[in-house]
Amino acid sequence: MTENKTNTKIKKGFTSGTGRRKTAVARVFVWPEKGDHVINDTNFEDYFPSEKEQNTWLKPFHAIGVSHPSSKFTISVKVEGSGKAAQLDATVHGISRALSKIDEEYSKILRKQGFLTRDPRMVERKKYNKHKARRAHQYSKR
Repeated sequence: MTENKTNTKIKKGFTSGTGRRKTAVARVFVWPEKGDHVINDTNFEDYFPSEKEQNTWLKPFHAIGVSHPSSKFTISVKVEGSGKAAQLDATVHGISRALSKIDEEYSKILRKQGFLTRDPRMVERKKYNKHKARRAHQYSKR
């Protein structure tokens, strides 16, 4: 085992995947053994508390036929940037990429369901002489 910058121990034998959405970046590490799921040193259920969010991050596992990932995989995620929704999408993308490296069949299934495709939509940049990207200054007749 080695220690990284945050003093958490990382075991060898993992598969990694990087997921991105907007400005969120998720580094996902998956071990093919029974274990827990941690995101930014907290439990997945605490980081994404709503039922909808929990169902979203489980979708790649349901696609490959794993009812609950704790019975087959240990997952560690470091995610930063953007907001919670984009972080969730980046995490799903990273998990899908890591699972596709584990087995070629997983890759085919996840590609067909669209989990390996990065969402390219980004925030449009602000232009000069404008309030925001497109919002112009208020017109004054007099």
